[in-house]
Amino acid sequence: MNTMHRNIAANPPPLSFAQALVSVAAQAALLLETSPAQEAVSLADSLGRVLAAPILADRDQPPFDRATRDGYAVRAADLVSGQPLRILGQVRAGEAWPGDQPPLASGQAIEIMTGAPMPAGADAVLMVEHAERSPDNATLRPATGRVLAPGANFVPRASEARNGDCLAAPGTRMGVPHIAVAAGCGLTSLSVYARPRVAILATGDELVEPASPAAPIAAHQIYNSNSDSTAALVQLAGAIPVRLPIARDRHQDIADGIRAGLDADLLLLSGGVSMGKYDLVEEVLTGFDAEFFFTGVRIQPGKPLVFGRIPAGNIPASNAHPARYFFGLPGNPLSTMVTFALFVRPLLAALAGEKDWQPPFALARLTQDFQHAPGLTRFLPAWLDTTQAEPTVTPVPWHGSGDLAANARANCYLVAPEDLPLVPAGTYVRVLLRG
Repeated sequence: MNTMHRNIAANPPPLSFAQALVSVAAQAALLLETSPAQEAVSLADSLGRVLAAPILADRDQPPFDRATRDGYAVRAADLVSGQPLRILGQVRAGEAWPGDQPPLASGQAIEIMTGAPMPAGADAVLMVEHAERSPDNATLRPATGRVLAPGANFVPRASEARNGDCLAAPGTRMGVPHIAVAAGCGLTSLSVYARPRVAILATGDELVEPASPAAPIAAHQIYNSNSDSTAALVQLAGAIPVRLPIARDRHQDIADGIRAGLDADLLLLSGGVSMGKYDLVEEVLTGFDAEFFFTGVRIQPGKPLVFGRIPAGNIPASNAHPARYFFGLPGNPLSTMVTFALFVRPLLAALAGEKDWQPPFALARLTQDFQHAPGLTRFLPAWLDTTQAEPTVTPVPWHGSGDLAANARANCYLVAPEDLPLVPAGTYVRVLLRG
C-alpha cells in the first residue's frame, strides 16, 4: 500500500449536482460492460432480482382471437339491418367452439364470455348490454341504432406478442408486471444476476453500537444509525449488506476497515470526509492508490461526498471486477440517505447488471414560498400529498442533516435549484422520491 498522503488542500472544487450525476453514470456504463455472475432462482423468489436471460414468449399472445367482453360473437355487417340473429349456443372462457362446426354464417350469433376464443366466421362481439333477446332466448337483436365495426371487443391472435418475442430483456429488474409476464409464459424459474455485496464502514470516535438491552451512553456519544439505515437502503436496492465494525478516527483503524471492505463489490464509508483535523478517510484512501472522480458536490445535504475507485492491485484476486468503487458518504444520517438515492443507487444498479436506472424524481406544486441561499442544490425533507387531483409538496421544518425526527416525518425530498434563491408557492418543483 502506498503510504504517501495526498495534499487534501489541493482537491479540485466540488462538482455541480448535474456534473456529479454524469460522473457516476459514466462509471456505471463501464460496469455494465462486465456482466455479473448468474444464478437460477424460482419465479417466486425473483422479485427485485435482475434478469440475466430474456423472458421470451412461449407462443403467440394471445394464442387465439380473445373476446374482451361478455356478449355475442357476430358478423358486424349483420347488425346494420337490425334483423334478429339466431343464437347457436354458448362458448365460455376455457372452452372453444367445436372445430367441426361450420364458420358462423350471416344471421347467426354465439353467446361468448370474456376471455373465450372467437368462433370461426365471427368478426366482432356485441356486448350483452347492447343486445335484446327474444322471450324464448332463441334470437337476439342489437339495441336500436347499435352497430359495430369489424374487430370490436376482441383482441386478435398475436397482437400482444408473437412466439419468440422478447417480453423482458436482460438487465430488467423484476417487478410484479414482469412476474406476471413470466408466469404467463409458463416459466417457473429464471436466470438472474448475482446480488452485489456492499461493505458498510462507519467511522468516528463518537459512534456507539446500539445494544440489547440498551447500554449506557455518554452525553458526547451517538448511536451508529448510519450502518443500520445504509444496510436497509442496500437491501431495498436488491443487494447484500455487509456491516463492518466501526472504525475509529485513526489511520490504522480506517485502513483496516477499508481493507476488509475490499472483498465486497462496493465499499460505502460514512463520516470522516469533511475538512476537519480528524476527517481522515480521503487521506487513508489515497494510501490505497485511490482514484478520485470527485471530492465534493454542490448539494445540501451531502456536499462532502467522495466518489472513486481503488485499482486492481489492491483488490483480492477472487473478485470479478478489476477495481473496487467506493463512496465516502457524509456522516449525518440525512446526508447519507440523500446521497445514496442520488449517486450510490445508480452505481449499485449497474453492479447488479440493471440497465437504465435513474434517481426517481417527480413534479409537484409547492404549497408555500421557499427561500434558500443560492449556490447549492438542496434536497430537503418534505411531504408529498397525492390525495388530490394535483400532487403538492410542503417542506418539513428541520434542523439540519442530523435531524432524524424531521426526516421521519417526511416522505420525499424537495429539490431546490442552486440558482433560484426564492421558489414561490404554486411553482412546479422536482421532488426526489424515496425507495
